[in-house]
Amino acid sequence: MLNVSMLSVLQAKKRIEHEVLKTPLLPSPVLSEHVGADVWLKLENLQKTGSFKLRGATNKIASLTEEELARGVITASAGNHAQGVAYAAKRKGVSALIVVPKTAPETKRAGIQRYGAELVVFGDNYDEAEAHAYKLAEETGRTFVHAFEDNEIISGQGTVALEALLEEPDFDAIVVPAGGGGLICGVAIAAKALNPAIEVIGIQTHASPPWYYSFKEGKLADVEYSDSLADGLHGGISQGNLDLALKIVDDFILVEEEQVAHAMYWLAKEHHYMVEGSGAVGIAALLHGHLPKLKGKKVLTIVSGSNVDAAKLGKIIGSYS
Repeated sequence: MLNVSMLSVLQAKKRIEHEVLKTPLLPSPVLSEHVGADVWLKLENLQKTGSFKLRGATNKIASLTEEELARGVITASAGNHAQGVAYAAKRKGVSALIVVPKTAPETKRAGIQRYGAELVVFGDNYDEAEAHAYKLAEETGRTFVHAFEDNEIISGQGTVALEALLEEPDFDAIVVPAGGGGLICGVAIAAKALNPAIEVIGIQTHASPPWYYSFKEGKLADVEYSDSLADGLHGGISQGNLDLALKIVDDFILVEEEQVAHAMYWLAKEHHYMVEGSGAVGIAALLHGHLPKLKGKKVLTIVSGSNVDAAKLGKIIGSYS
């Protein structure tokens, strides 16, 4: 059972504050005008390693015992968590073995190797990569660092919301990309502790919708998966994260693939940022009218990552030119 609190988020903030960037929190006048709300962007796309995932990975590795560190660490990831673990392990002088699915973009694979980790490509999706990583963990004795079902990972991700709300305390809602659930659970814990009335809304794509259906049914739901631009959000969720989210998250919304592509283009055009599909889903939901209840409110959306292949983004931008 997961046990995460505002205290553990504060402890994470202290552990990681000298290892991660305090990312910019900026208003978006053009999006605000379009939506009819006061919309702000928390730019985790500008984080070291290009993603919020560094927060949780750094907090987790900092919490391990000397014995656990000596055995080395292993993880499975669609890419961003892997880069976070690789970077944090390198800073700590720890050996890291990373398993990614075949769908992991080249830019994420390159980042993993740049930070000195050993890379294994296995499986057609995150779930298959994770199963293989657990097998390798048993064989090698390495310490497994889960991407989202972990108290220290969730606490580290919660520092995104803590940072934002310490700077701008009066948000009415936070719109959060939802993959495994580490970010949305961490954000909701921190945000609700500071303001119980704040709404926390998760965004997924129709190509990978386990949160949407599981949340509505109150139990883990079987869903179909297809290829997605939001590769970082792809894959199943765990009972532990679902149990936590059912207590603290307000809603989940689905967006279409073409809306994600448009949001990636829009962020490049209007804000001059390279943003991966996973990082653009909140923008997609706002741009395409999925959140009408937020009109007139002060809204934070987390732009969670920038690790997109340049050729893929260029193709998307070209399709709108």
